[in-house]
This record gives sequence, C-alpha cells and structure tokens, in this order.
Amino acid sequence: MKLRIIATAALLIGTALSAQAEAIKLGYNGAPDAKKNAVHYFAENLERIVEENSDIEIELFANSQLGSEQERMENTLASPSLNVASFAGLAPVVPESYVSNTPFMFANPEEARAFFDEGGYWKMVESAFSDRTGGSEILAVVEEGGFLAFTSTDTPIHSPADFAGMKFRAMDPSQVALYEAMGASGTPVPWTEVYAALQTGVVEGQMNPPLYIILGSLNEVQKYMTRANVQYSMQFLVGNGEWLASLSEADRKVLEDAIVEANALTRDSVQANVEGRVEWLKENGMEVIDPTAEQLAEFQKIGQPSFIAWLGEQSIDQSFIDAAFADLGKSDLLKQ
Repeated sequence: MKLRIIATAALLIGTALSAQAEAIKLGYNGAPDAKKNAVHYFAENLERIVEENSDIEIELFANSQLGSEQERMENTLASPSLNVASFAGLAPVVPESYVSNTPFMFANPEEARAFFDEGGYWKMVESAFSDRTGGSEILAVVEEGGFLAFTSTDTPIHSPADFAGMKFRAMDPSQVALYEAMGASGTPVPWTEVYAALQTGVVEGQMNPPLYIILGSLNEVQKYMTRANVQYSMQFLVGNGEWLASLSEADRKVLEDAIVEANALTRDSVQANVEGRVEWLKENGMEVIDPTAEQLAEFQKIGQPSFIAWLGEQSIDQSFIDAAFADLGKSDLLKQ
C-alpha cells in the first residue's frame, strides 16, 4: 500500500511538472526576422526575459502559423496561449479600441506612448476586454514601426484630393471608413495577400509603417510613399485569462516585468530605425513625399471628423471617445 501511495504521488507530481513545463504558444503576424519585424523583435525579447527568470516556456509562432487574426484570437480566449493581435483581431471583441485608431490623432511617438501607458481611455478598453472574455487581458500595446504612411502605385498623394476614385487595401473596417472619407474605396485584404493584390491591381494603394512596407517587399509594387503620420502603428499582446490566473504571484510579476522590458526595447529599436528604413525605401525604388504642415492639416480636417462620425455609427459609447480626447487634451475637437 505504501509503495502504491508513493507511486501515485510521483505520478501526480510528474503530471504537474509536465503541465508546468508545457510551452505557452505566442502567435503573431510577420516573418521571424527581428531586423524587419518589430513584433518578432518584441516576441524574442519577451521569450528570453521570461525564460531567464522563471520556469515559464514560450514558443514563438511567426507568420500567422497559428491562424488568421480571428482564429488566433478565438484560440487565445479558449486555451492557454498568448497572441499579438492587430485591430482586425482585437476590435471584434472590443470595438471601442477603434477610437485609438482615429487618424492624425498623435503628434509624435511620445504622445502615443503616454496615451496608452497612462490614459484613462485605454484602461477603460482593457477593462471592457477582460469583462467580455471572462478574464483574458490586453497585456501590452506593441509598436510595429512608427507612423503609418500611405503608399500608391501610379498616383502620388499630396492631399486628400488625390485619393479620388482610387482603390486601397484596408486592414479593417476603420481603415475602410478613412479611405471613403478621402474619396477612395477600401477593400479588406489579409496581410498575406497584400503584395499580390497590389501587383495585380486589385487595389492601388495601402497604408503601413516603413517597417511593414519593407517586410512585405511592397516597394516592388508601389512607387510612392506619403508620410502623412496617419496612425501610430501598434498591435496588442493578449493573454488567456485562465492561464494568467493560474500563474503564481512570482511568475505573474516576472511576466509583467518582462513585458515592460521587452516593450521598452522594442520602442527604442523602432525609434532608432524609422529614418533608416525610409532611406532604404528611397534607395530601393520608392519616391517619398513629405507633406507640408498645411497639407497635414488638410488631411486632418477631412479625415478626423468623418472618422469620429463613423465611430458613432458603430454604437461605441460616447464615453470612450470623450475619454480618449480628454487624455490628449483635445476635447475641443469633438465640438467642431
């Protein structure tokens, strides 16, 4: 009997250790190249820091290996895993996140970072996400590569008037709304199909930060890039609620500290490489357009009010919109 008890105990301990040692999957878009993909750079650093300081193992799955945005989000909410989602993955759960994608919202990277790190609006979004998913969490806002720029095949974009009649790839419905405000049309196209869509003329343009233009070799099928500081490019680290709740207090702190450190490293890397990537695109076939202050104001004048109106059409509670613009000290823009 004593031997049976010992054997049973050993089996239970072994099972527990096996479960603890099972690697947590982290899925995301883009190539497993830290020089070209800031999300992979973040993921690699997160994996390294967590594994150096705890028994948690993280297994990385780049290039959408774990599925589309929607599939990855569904899997993350249903099973122990981590996911870096774009708005296409996050917004179906918490459409209020679209408020942070209001075009021409941030003047510089520092303003964008303070908005997500310190603002009351983003805390409201995090709370809503957790409530609707039974405890899963938005753990970090991960930078991709600075401000988004417009790119186009044949027509250089200097002002909103240049969008008339053009067809653009959209990442999600919020980008469709922006293109329509500018007089163009927007068609949702998955990232993995963007190059082919531009090459075949299904769409004539798109918007992304320089990093993603390089990552997707879009300079091969796009001639012009307009640095209109459209939106600040970011994705969102999401963690399964049950897995997070199962962590010890010590492991949870290791994870949180690792996220902060990996995020800081990624921000530094993004900031240090933006201009170099723009120069690389110039050297590799793209004509780069830097709008004047007056032209940027024109983009904002047309794009921002129409986008805010679109937010209202999505049944997004006005309190989220009010909180976001209050965090930026720009509540007066909502009265225009």
